[in-house]
Amino acid sequence: MTQSLIFDMDGTLFQTDRILELSLEDTFNHLRSLQKWDAATPVDKYREIMGVPLPQVWETLLPHHSEAVREEMNTYFLDSLIENIRNGKGALYPNVVEVFEYLKKNGCSIYIASNGLTDYLKAIVRHYNLDRWVTETFSIQQIQTLDKADLVSHILEKYNIHDSAVVGDRLSDINAAKKNSLTAIGCRFDFAREEELSQADLVIDDLIDLKTIIDQMYSN
Repeated sequence: MTQSLIFDMDGTLFQTDRILELSLEDTFNHLRSLQKWDAATPVDKYREIMGVPLPQVWETLLPHHSEAVREEMNTYFLDSLIENIRNGKGALYPNVVEVFEYLKKNGCSIYIASNGLTDYLKAIVRHYNLDRWVTETFSIQQIQTLDKADLVSHILEKYNIHDSAVVGDRLSDINAAKKNSLTAIGCRFDFAREEELSQADLVIDDLIDLKTIIDQMYSN
């Protein structure tokens, strides 16, 4: 059994899709109330860029707005996401609990590395009591470069990890694994793209597949 696994959060452990549209619509309604938006809410555009840090999200969704407006919408969006999490409108992906319990029982340390902001991640961890299994959850806010590869490197250094894999649904997760000489396990879930998953070492359709994969990878 490997010493550790590093998981992405959105689109890998947490079904962000369940609250994304609600919070995005809420945010753009607020922007409309300020008379600073008069078009449809760009849900599809956000789906395309899902997985990048939030500052890049708002640069993409609001390319012609000021930095001040982007920051205001970022805060509004984050607050809405957290409220929806606390109200139970989100969900973990199937088999998260079973896989986490299996990994812990077999001596595997679990970490989360996410492009999500700290308060947002804390809300998910608290609501689902993920600290029962997860050693520590890391936010991209902890890294000046906003590069997930650097965030993963920080985890490896802090916990003196030499053998691990990164589990995630987007290219940022795959690149984070590759740049740190780790195994990249892609998740073919809601936000995944086949052209990105093709760069992973392994691809799963359900988290339960990790039980077999990890056993095979580290039993040799």
